[in-house]
Amino acid sequence: MPDRAALDRAQVDGALVDGALRKFQKELSAGTVSLALLAVLGAAREPMYGYQIAKRLEQYGDGVLSGKQSALYPVLRNLGAGGLLDSHVEPSVAGPPRRYYRITDAGREVLRQWVAAWRATRDSVDSVLEGLPQ
Repeated sequence: MPDRAALDRAQVDGALVDGALRKFQKELSAGTVSLALLAVLGAAREPMYGYQIAKRLEQYGDGVLSGKQSALYPVLRNLGAGGLLDSHVEPSVAGPPRRYYRITDAGREVLRQWVAAWRATRDSVDSVLEGLPQ
């Protein structure tokens, strides 16, 4: 039977690992959400509102990119403030008015650059991780 100290260490180690994973996921998400939002809007044929964008993100990557819908709005606002998105408000027949977003020409150029940077980073990290046990 394991001693109490060993059990306490295992709980502390488990909490430490869980905390480190949550912190890593938050940091990783911070940079990728903007890229994913621009990509969704870059592929859209027409402007989209927040709920549509959130649902589109849920369709990809087993839900890794999905999260709290409310967390998307500050990112959308920041992208708009940076000139990468345009938005406008339209009345809705079912509920409050909706803000629709579309990517700008500058946003398309930034998206192209971000995609290249993402792919280079992904490839570099993948090469470092190659051979590690799953």
